[in-house]
Amino acid sequence: MGYNRSQACHARLLGGPISAEPRINDRIRVPEVRLVGPNGEQVGIVPIAKALELARESDLDLVEVAPTARPPVAKLMDYGKFKYESAMKAREARKNQAHTVIKEIKLRPKIDPHDYETKKGHVVRFLKAGDKVKVTIMFRGREQSRPELGYRLLQRLAEDVDELGFVESRPKQDGRNMIMVLGPHKKKAEAKAEAKAERAARAEERAQEYAQEQESAQG
Repeated sequence: MGYNRSQACHARLLGGPISAEPRINDRIRVPEVRLVGPNGEQVGIVPIAKALELARESDLDLVEVAPTARPPVAKLMDYGKFKYESAMKAREARKNQAHTVIKEIKLRPKIDPHDYETKKGHVVRFLKAGDKVKVTIMFRGREQSRPELGYRLLQRLAEDVDELGFVESRPKQDGRNMIMVLGPHKKKAEAKAEAKAERAARAEERAQEYAQEQESAQG
């Protein structure tokens, strides 16, 4: 018995797997296909028997790549090799994928210059790494009646780091706090790649310095 629509619906309800694999070779049950050659060349509409014959002669698989087309489109390819390369590309994409993280920095409206520079340094480091930064101004007591102090401080910080980031969420009051979100100009993956290149460059410089020191000692 075939796998009918009610069985497919039942499988979805039970959370069962529904194969997304394309039909290949003898599993392609249509009278004719629009055939594409192994290098992407258009062969034309041919009977399924002829397409399978060409696949056997070429020692390749006939893979249905567009089953809903009329007629369906099938391509000659090494399906095992195709699946392997696709899996490797997906694995590499997952490996290189980097998610943006939201870091948080808290400031007081009347922060002293030294503390401000320290906090700003943290913001710079986060933005360079490709992370977002949530900056929170904490008001206490009478400071709550002076929201402009927090606004000016956030505006100053945004201007000080504008080469690395931008204001993604403008300052807004949230109870006793005022919050602003800064976003990095560089994407996380790009920032990671640059940091890796910088580390490699520093390692090469140290190796060259060591080599020069060795030459001087021997000379």
